[in-house]
Amino acid sequence: MISGEKILVTGTVGAPVVKALAKDNEVWGLARFTDPAKRAEIEAAGVVTRAVDIGSGDFSQVPDDFTYVLHLNWMRGGIDLLQEAIRTNIEGPGLLMQHTRKAKATLVASSMIIYSPSADPTHLFTESDCIGNASYAYNATSPYSKAGLEAVARLCARAFDMKVTIARLNTVFAPGKCYATSILGAVLNDQPVRAPHANNVHSPIHIDDIIAQIEPMLDAASNPAFIVNWGGDDHVSAQEWVRLANEWSGKQASVEVVPSPGALIANASDPTLRASITGPCNMDFRTEYRRLFDQMTAQTN
Repeated sequence: MISGEKILVTGTVGAPVVKALAKDNEVWGLARFTDPAKRAEIEAAGVVTRAVDIGSGDFSQVPDDFTYVLHLNWMRGGIDLLQEAIRTNIEGPGLLMQHTRKAKATLVASSMIIYSPSADPTHLFTESDCIGNASYAYNATSPYSKAGLEAVARLCARAFDMKVTIARLNTVFAPGKCYATSILGAVLNDQPVRAPHANNVHSPIHIDDIIAQIEPMLDAASNPAFIVNWGGDDHVSAQEWVRLANEWSGKQASVEVVPSPGALIANASDPTLRASITGPCNMDFRTEYRRLFDQMTAQTN
């Protein structure tokens, strides 16, 4: 684990990350912090926080001498919010990278949503696969924004002579709000789980593996930017997530297939390149998924 560094992390979604890094580093958290409780939680871990609208480009409250930068901030929305998404998700990160260009390395979180759909639900996307043709009615800005973010990060690496890693995140699972807990919540409440295909495969990665792999991800940063999938070693369909939850709970929740034209029918990622720099994941999917199930059922009893 990294120690003795001055690190900037953007976005409240990175709360577990900043808490882990703050144990042995000077960590700053940058976000809008519209939820005072979330800000207080992060500050309690020893993190210096600054409430900043990244899209504004005003970083007068933010030092420029960080040794590492982790950009995890993201806004989602319908196509009516595309202009705001461009400002927040593309322009803002570029201006932030300009401000923090003295950092030894910058890690930029992209997403599997950037890939163009494959007709094969078992396809493992590789970093060289086609990008930019996905379409999501419920999250329409993200495919465009992620492509724009990656372009800006690549430009900053070359224009400012920065070392950058662009990591395309898969399905992160952890205690709290995530895809896994949404499925478990639906099953426990006898509600159907929606999926875009009858074999909706993911490559889930546990938050503890994310934290453990930050250092090698930063070590791999380069100019031109290094691009890598950031998913787990297991490939598990949403249907299997539901089947396991049914088995453990005695429920009979179903998976409702709702096709979404233009969207990825599955988003499993090839872990080969990631494993070459991080080694294998440490957290077993079934074990940790069961742990989440036990935690949720204990809270409801």
